[in-house]
Amino acid sequence: MASGGSTEDDTPQQTKICQFKLVLLGDMAVGKSSLVLRFVKGHFDEFQETTIGAAFLAQSVCLDDTTIKFEIWDTAGQERYHSLAPMYYRGAQAAIVVFDITKPETFERAKAWVKELQRQASPSIVIALAGNKADLADRRMVEYEEGQAYSEDAGLLFMETSAKTAMNVNELFLAIAKKMPKMDTQNPTHAAWHRGVNLQEPNGQSSWGCCAS
Repeated sequence: MASGGSTEDDTPQQTKICQFKLVLLGDMAVGKSSLVLRFVKGHFDEFQETTIGAAFLAQSVCLDDTTIKFEIWDTAGQERYHSLAPMYYRGAQAAIVVFDITKPETFERAKAWVKELQRQASPSIVIALAGNKADLADRRMVEYEEGQAYSEDAGLLFMETSAKTAMNVNELFLAIAKKMPKMDTQNPTHAAWHRGVNLQEPNGQSSWGCCAS
């Protein structure tokens, strides 16, 4: 048997585990919490409660021979919590800045968040811009091309998403995972027991269970 391959019980020996802190920022009611819950739990709540301060969730993405573990901080969008934001994006390796495509003021607010991250967060932080509520495209006030052009100029990942329909939610986190440095941060033998979501299923659906299977 080749060295470094699977053992006879098919337990992988080479799976790397990389853990990253990811923060969500954006105006209130743009759907930050809904995006996270869709990604982590696979469901959408039409009457999602407003986040107070910040909420913490975790989820993993299986990418080739690497398990990317995201520690996700979902921050409150109310202005009175703005001063707390640096507590959550400090030390973050990735950020998703969210706006509502039906509300142009949230797009301008998103740009302000991007500038703040570029000025105060880690120089190597991966920033994604999410134009959320794409299911309301008939009420759109921010064109896709506008978000794309801004993101290209600012060096951001960009996708339009819908937490309600799950459009591009997994794809957004997968795109971020692909940008992360693949440095093993935990014992690789733990990978076989870590639950996560495999975003590389051929049917595009989340696969719950063992990432290393």
